[in-house]
Amino acid sequence: MEPVELSGAGLAPLDAVALGQRRTAVRLSDDARKRMRESARVVAEVARRRPVYGRTTGVGANRDVLTSDPEHGARLLASHSTTGTTSYPKDVVRLGLLIRVNQLAAGGSGLEPAVADAIVGLLNDDDLPDLHRGGAIGTGDLGPLAELGLALGDVIDGTSALPLLSSNALTLAECCLAYVEAATLIEVVPLVGALTHVALRGNAEVYDVRVHEARPQPGQLRVARRMRELLDGLPMKPARIQDPFGLRAFAQVLGPAVDHSDALGNSVRIDINAAAENPLVAGDTVLHNGNWHAMPIALALDALRLSLHSVATLSTTRVANLVDPDYSGLSRFLASGAEASSGVMMIEYVAHDALAAVRSAAQPATLGTATLSRGAELHASFAPQAAVLTKQLLDALREVLASELVTATRAIRLAGLTPDDLSPAAVGPWLTDALAALPDDLADRSLREDLEIARGLLTQWGDRQVEHPAESG
Repeated sequence: MEPVELSGAGLAPLDAVALGQRRTAVRLSDDARKRMRESARVVAEVARRRPVYGRTTGVGANRDVLTSDPEHGARLLASHSTTGTTSYPKDVVRLGLLIRVNQLAAGGSGLEPAVADAIVGLLNDDDLPDLHRGGAIGTGDLGPLAELGLALGDVIDGTSALPLLSSNALTLAECCLAYVEAATLIEVVPLVGALTHVALRGNAEVYDVRVHEARPQPGQLRVARRMRELLDGLPMKPARIQDPFGLRAFAQVLGPAVDHSDALGNSVRIDINAAAENPLVAGDTVLHNGNWHAMPIALALDALRLSLHSVATLSTTRVANLVDPDYSGLSRFLASGAEASSGVMMIEYVAHDALAAVRSAAQPATLGTATLSRGAELHASFAPQAAVLTKQLLDALREVLASELVTATRAIRLAGLTPDDLSPAAVGPWLTDALAALPDDLADRSLREDLEIARGLLTQWGDRQVEHPAESG
């Protein structure tokens, strides 16, 4: 296969993740090479006339200290490579390097094409440096990118160290991965919700197109449309005129998560294609600026996590309804066999344990503050921390949804319903999957294996979805 060209434009988060996961060979486009060469010429010329931050000056509070020391760049990389001891996963490193090359291809850094070529060489040879967490607070991934600079060797000289560091590339890599996982998991929630709707004999009026056109929130509209696709034609009479919130407000709660997933995807898409450099080479001049500040993606991550907390909370309410005979019309805790059997009683505990983890991870990272470098840097977005919290939340959310899936499938099985009973509704084939995958033993036993199977099933279903929410809007 021919290498994929990186040009500094048009790279979508989903495509970036796919390139990294497949270890696809890449190259710098010819146009990008010209842009980089011209920006290097411009910054060298400007630096002869006036100070250029990090090139002819120190950094941070040392911005007012001029230097012509040829070893300045080497000392900068050495000092800034101070990090923690935890390595980034290799998939994050690979994706982060790919993103940094694409940003450099936009042509605003003042770096020579040889720097991008050296990073491309690491990618294509799968010779990834060991980069570590620590020191990144949403104002540039200084520590790990300094480690990258050291790994690049002689291609980085005294004038190119600071421009290499002027990026949130590793954080953006984790954002891309979190976005793709979130968008995929969000797409699976309606499948689980539709099975619960069947088990509880829900009232599908809540998804009527007229309801949602009366309040046309974009994500809500899309969720309601998906639920109609799954449930239209369901040959079951509703059990209630008005359902509990877990069914009645399904689209209204999942919809904002769809919207916030879109927002994260859009913010990340901008930044992985941006010349977010400080200083920025623009035309025939150099502009000192604050584009290293990652507040847009930090806020997008925080908002997504808060919206997903509500999705998780509503899922646990549906589990509560499923184990309650007043709503299911079945036995307490969907028990079968001897009197006082516990059935899926413990599933609720597992779900709320996972919900507690969701709640902890949902706390906004952007509430943090920082005063650094003798007051020269008085604010931070904490986007790296927000990205880590998002990954933690998604893991816990998957556990919550697995709990609902196990419980809904058991309720349908206990009610004696089969996929044929749901025809012609499109939810039938998903029930077939669930019934085939999950054990049919209804006796009291550990349900740990069932939950593990359900988590795997959610992943399989996510992989089978044709489109992600952010690409369909």
